[in-house]
Amino acid sequence: MQWSDGKSRCRWANPNNEKYIHYHDEEWGVPVYDDHKLFEMLILESFQAGLSWECVLNKQEVFREAFDGFDLEKVCAYTEKDFERLQENPGIIRNKRKIRAAVSNANVFREIQKEYGSFSEYIWHWTDGKVIYETGLASSELSDQVSKDLKKRGMTFVGTTIIYAYLQAVGVIYSHEEGCFLEHCEGKC
Repeated sequence: MQWSDGKSRCRWANPNNEKYIHYHDEEWGVPVYDDHKLFEMLILESFQAGLSWECVLNKQEVFREAFDGFDLEKVCAYTEKDFERLQENPGIIRNKRKIRAAVSNANVFREIQKEYGSFSEYIWHWTDGKVIYETGLASSELSDQVSKDLKKRGMTFVGTTIIYAYLQAVGVIYSHEEGCFLEHCEGKC
């Protein structure tokens, strides 16, 4: 579909949501190596479980504020008072299990950093640092393996579908659809 700006985009991008257009055009599929951004995206993707990404994306700024800018050390140190504060915040998704998972996953994320030197090293080691190009999938052998490993380490809300979406979001998997103006850009347009 050609949009009013003359560009064709992936079918999932909502032409009526500027945040979504920016996300599609500037962020989705661009390789991420920064642990802070990798942590933020992992937490946001876990909140997506059972919902649309657009719903989470529209709340991203409130999530950032509520989760102390996704400062890993601060999130790892959250107490019951922080859980209560988050559960009372109407601007985020207030699912108790997802909020608890965000904190426990933060601690596992930190342990992975210690083991690999960075979470980036961990997530990119699965592909030997290479981007995988594929479209039309919701899971793969790669997302199955990463999901299984993260669960074994103690993370929750990291099923294969969520991890596949995460790998797409952070550019490990490049999935811009045929006909999208970014289809052949490989994160460099």
